[in-house]
Amino acid sequence: MSFTSQQYDTIQDRSQASRSFRFKLIIGGLMLGTALGVSATALAQSEDYPSKPVEFIVPWSPGGGSDTLMRVISNHVEPYLGQQMPIINMPGVSGTTGLKELAKRDPDGYTVGQIHEGLLVANHTQLTQLNWDDFTPVAAMTASPQYLTVNADSPWETFDEFVDYAQDNPGEVRVGVTLGGIPHVHAAMLEDAANLSFHYVGFEGTGARIRSLVGGHIDAAIGDIASSGEFVKNGDLRFLAVGSAERLEETPDVPTFKELGYDSLSLNIVRGLIAPKDTPEDKVAVLADAMQELAQDEQFIQAVNNAGAQVHFEGPEAFANYLETTDETIEQLSGKLAK
Repeated sequence: MSFTSQQYDTIQDRSQASRSFRFKLIIGGLMLGTALGVSATALAQSEDYPSKPVEFIVPWSPGGGSDTLMRVISNHVEPYLGQQMPIINMPGVSGTTGLKELAKRDPDGYTVGQIHEGLLVANHTQLTQLNWDDFTPVAAMTASPQYLTVNADSPWETFDEFVDYAQDNPGEVRVGVTLGGIPHVHAAMLEDAANLSFHYVGFEGTGARIRSLVGGHIDAAIGDIASSGEFVKNGDLRFLAVGSAERLEETPDVPTFKELGYDSLSLNIVRGLIAPKDTPEDKVAVLADAMQELAQDEQFIQAVNNAGAQVHFEGPEAFANYLETTDETIEQLSGKLAK
């Protein structure tokens, strides 16, 4: 069969177009396959996290409120996270030593830390350059109303008696606090509200100052049920007032500061989890989802309540908003901590 020159050129053009189309199909398929492969790999990596235990740095000594409540989380989280979350206590410098270590860790999702308002106070009193926004918020988990606590052998049976004595003897009442920490802020708020002046004694963490109070080495301290409740039950310590909005079921005979006429005294500690800065969002989401599920576990709720706190879950965004707002409040109060 013979073709004219024009017919031959037409056949050649069609052949080239067909080859070009097939080439584009092949390249497109390779690109799509590569993209799907990358997506599948990323998904598999996300689904594999965590593939080993997640270390949980608690920047306080064993026995205090933070340590007690974070161990409740550690003891109950594995079914929801799929891995253990072992506690590592790193106390020192008003709770900042452990957080300095956390800030150095790789943002790979395998180290988290505990935070409460104390870090914000430490920042505004120049104890540390770190603040909450040097980390990635994961979730708030518990809220702990704070009590003015005294030794059971003290002469003060009521808060009014304590105030009367402190007003008559300025600078004489020895109050144990974490210097530059949130207990220091709470005590300063008490001073300001009742026109008092305390002699402060510094301790690293709640556990240390409550033990000192039991031993009679100080006169009063800001404590919570987690750290002080058993000592109160045993008759070693006495709660004079609580910083919650209403009386608590665990301590129905302890009045609130509000009902005693001090409306501004709301003393509470919110504890939560943070991760190193720039921890990937997908891993933060896995951690936060596990915490949200844990927060609905009845056994966990009961264990937190038994430790004198309430479950108070907030996800990454809500927790960040709380920390930002609280940071502004503490900045305004930080001048009271100069003494």
